[in-house]
Amino acid sequence: MAFGARGWRPRSLLLLLLWVTGQAAPVAGLGVSSELQIERRFVPDECPRTVRSGDFVRYHYVGTFLDGQKFDSSYDRDSTFNVFVGKGQLIAGMDQALVGMCVNERRFVTIPPNLAYGSEGVSGVIPPNSVLHFDVLLMDIWNSEDQVQIQTYFKPPSCPRSIQVSDFVRYHYNGTFLDGTLFDSSHNRMKTYDTYVGIGWLIPGMDKGLLGMCVGEKRIITIPPFLAYGEEGDGKDIPGQASLVFDVALLDLHNPKDSISVENKIVPENCDRRSQSGDFLRYHYNGTLLDGTLFDSSYSRNHTFDTYIGQGYVIAGMDEGLLGVCIGERRRIVVPPHLGYGEEGRGNIPGSAVLVFDIHVIDFHNPSDSISITSHYKPPDCSVLSKKGDYLKYHYNASLLDGTLLDSTWNLGKTYNIVLGSGQVVLGMDMGLREMCVGEKRTVIIPPHLGYGEAGVDGEVPGSAVLVFDIELLELVSGLPEGYMFIWNGEVSPNLFEEIDRNGNGEVLLEEFSEYIHAQVATGKGKLAPGFNAEMIVKNMFTNQDRNGDGKVTAEEFKLKDQETKHDEL
Repeated sequence: MAFGARGWRPRSLLLLLLWVTGQAAPVAGLGVSSELQIERRFVPDECPRTVRSGDFVRYHYVGTFLDGQKFDSSYDRDSTFNVFVGKGQLIAGMDQALVGMCVNERRFVTIPPNLAYGSEGVSGVIPPNSVLHFDVLLMDIWNSEDQVQIQTYFKPPSCPRSIQVSDFVRYHYNGTFLDGTLFDSSHNRMKTYDTYVGIGWLIPGMDKGLLGMCVGEKRIITIPPFLAYGEEGDGKDIPGQASLVFDVALLDLHNPKDSISVENKIVPENCDRRSQSGDFLRYHYNGTLLDGTLFDSSYSRNHTFDTYIGQGYVIAGMDEGLLGVCIGERRRIVVPPHLGYGEEGRGNIPGSAVLVFDIHVIDFHNPSDSISITSHYKPPDCSVLSKKGDYLKYHYNASLLDGTLLDSTWNLGKTYNIVLGSGQVVLGMDMGLREMCVGEKRTVIIPPHLGYGEAGVDGEVPGSAVLVFDIELLELVSGLPEGYMFIWNGEVSPNLFEEIDRNGNGEVLLEEFSEYIHAQVATGKGKLAPGFNAEMIVKNMFTNQDRNGDGKVTAEEFKLKDQETKHDEL
């Protein structure tokens, strides 16, 4: 039997709430008094509510006689005593003594026989006319008219969206009883609680208490037991008729019907082209959760993220969010989990997480792109145009599409010199230098498949980078016809071999051959292909004439180019 209750009624499992009244004088000795005596041994600093008649309370107690002999204790049963106050379910003295108590308040209560078990007592347990002493600790209080109580103690400055019925949320919480005892914590498990709101997945009080919360908001939700786990509790950690207090921090919020959201932060004034499905993009990003937690960043790797869009190479939400961007644009893309990494998550991305990507588009191109040429200046006389085989001297600035300078011949103080069409520059530059006249200035934009490709140049040109060259052609030396490394500028002597073989021994050595060719070039009678090493050209010419490879050319071996079926000179 739980003493403090009237008669022999079995214990009930019920709950509590608070509101304070005054305090009676403490017990003044062991003499029998006809008045209830109350000593408030401990009163908490905060007491938002005290017990009133009609409230349901949960409390612990130790019951003793005035000589200190214990006759009953709720602690021995490891269960609070649960009962309505002021409804005749307790002895009159306890009904009065509980009124005005705060949760966590401790009272010593001395009850005279006329307010306890009177002249009859309880056979074998409480003698007739016994004065009873109770050491009472109030654990819980509630009323059947209570509703969910919400106290918001932090709300972010910006709240673009709040929880509505059918939303899916991720939140952390500490769950305590009214006396502060912790019964559960998502923080201890290091995992958010993830659930739908308003469709019966939660206890009714939590379903109601979460509505209207913003991501980043923190609130305390107090739930009476009839909106929580009721008379039975949860069968594990939560006793029956317990009021519950949840300290909640909302981390994430979405609805299964959500699509991505795009917020343009910076859009360049000049946007000649926007990304389309099938384009290849290079972009930087910071990836965060809705609460601001960083989960990834391309900046931290000092390397852009490079990918095709619209073809399933990235998560569906990012595939969609990267469409229609300009080079240099900055935008925020918010991706719900069903368009991100779903219920399972990935790596340090939790399951069912909304993702926020702040992106900066560095460049993009399409594999079908060719080079782009824009001429900024042409001199009045622009009749001689560059062609394959011509020797060119030009200045350039090389940069990425975002303006990052890669290289500059102006800064080096010397021109870049090439033979057009000889493979000395990337294919896109070779194409961009064609049909250009001396003095002309142009901009050539080269997609990576005509530039340095996916690999780039280590430490200089990023992989898959679109390149921009600002070019000024300074000098053009016309090249030789295709297939020739040397030509005659006039009639060829019919006694050419004899002229080369000055000593008349019928054999021409390399020294003789080289001396003769250079003499023809010096007098304008012959021309070597510009832009190549002259000695190497002459040596190759000699080697081709030396059919048997014995280091000398005879009259029988010697042939002009038009006498050859397969040749490279003379």
